[in-house]
Amino acid sequence: MAGGAMPGSNEGPAVSRRGLLTWLLGTSLGATLAAALYPVFRFVIPPEVGEAPVNRVLAGKLTDLPANSGKIFRFGSRPGLLVRTPDGAVRAFSATCTHLNCTVQYRPDFQNIWCACHNGVYDLQGKNISGPPPRPLEAYKVDVAGDDVYVTRGA
Repeated sequence: MAGGAMPGSNEGPAVSRRGLLTWLLGTSLGATLAAALYPVFRFVIPPEVGEAPVNRVLAGKLTDLPANSGKIFRFGSRPGLLVRTPDGAVRAFSATCTHLNCTVQYRPDFQNIWCACHNGVYDLQGKNISGPPPRPLEAYKVDVAGDDVYVTRGA
């Protein structure tokens, strides 16, 4: 009879030794290949690591920021812009342009905030006044304690 099954029995065909060895060899090679490729895939596609939220940072010293000047500082993983206006007021904004996420800078000659990527201009309140930026810059709250300037998210 074909396949080694007895007539009238409910059993399937018996597995030959050669079939069993082929199956074991194939699965062991597959397992070895998977074990070798797993670390490669983990390296190429690293897991996402969440950033700890930062709500307040020391942005700089007041003595390092003369009137009519600006300074880029780190606010977590993003850039921030600390501006001291010509009249001495200190303001802080996100330094990420609302157009294409370029980093903005303070222009003391025009007394405004400027994005060099596409010539976007913001006033000293962070409002977009010319160029392609669609929204104002995010404003931060500034606290001056002695000579230290602290910036807090959420103005």
